[in-house]
Amino acid sequence: MKKELLEKKEFYNKNKNKISPEIKEKIEKAFDIDFTYNSTTIEGNTLTLIETKTVLEDHISIGGKKLREIYEVINHNKAFDHVKKCIEKKEDLDENKIKDIHEILTENIMQGGIYRNTDVIITGAKHTPPTPNEMYNQLRFFYSDLEKNAKIMDEIELAAWTHAEFVRIHPFPDGNGRTSRLIMNYQLMKNEFLPVSIKVENRLDYYNVLDLYATTGNLEPFKELIEKLEEERLDEINKIIRTIS
Repeated sequence: MKKELLEKKEFYNKNKNKISPEIKEKIEKAFDIDFTYNSTTIEGNTLTLIETKTVLEDHISIGGKKLREIYEVINHNKAFDHVKKCIEKKEDLDENKIKDIHEILTENIMQGGIYRNTDVIITGAKHTPPTPNEMYNQLRFFYSDLEKNAKIMDEIELAAWTHAEFVRIHPFPDGNGRTSRLIMNYQLMKNEFLPVSIKVENRLDYYNVLDLYATTGNLEPFKELIEKLEEERLDEINKIIRTIS
């Protein structure tokens, strides 16, 4: 991990209490809406950023949109709130947490927290997820490696691996991408980094580096992407801190 990134993280954690509760709430709300919009739009949701904000802040439904899309936005925001509560309790990420996150994401859409029993194909990807039998075996190693990798990987690498490996296995019938981005941020926040949002306009690069990992095992390009997003977020918040100071 870059020395500059660690220095920015240290500055943020040392000075974040200088941000007033009111400003902190505004920053968090703006990120929550942006994260929900981008994460759901990447998966095909058609609500705009303004429509997402309207649903989440004003609790108003959007005419002409499918009910499923409304639930996707509401559920994603609820799932991220759940992640933040787990972080406050200093709870480690594990299988039950991931199943809970998926169940919240799919509430009123499908039965969540249950692994698939059929084969799946990811459109446009070179990688084909494992068959159900192979999937269960790979999941067993994934959950075992969660604990092991927390001791040997740096924090950004751990977050990138958690996302990339989980979405490679693709254990749920639907919602794997949203779940993976949430558990990536779970790992970042647990290690006192800021959560990041992958912009929908960057989804092609995002898909390419994930597919590279799935087909070759090369995590470095995806790690670099997450590192860049983290540095941008730290720069943004640290600038606010310096202005206040």
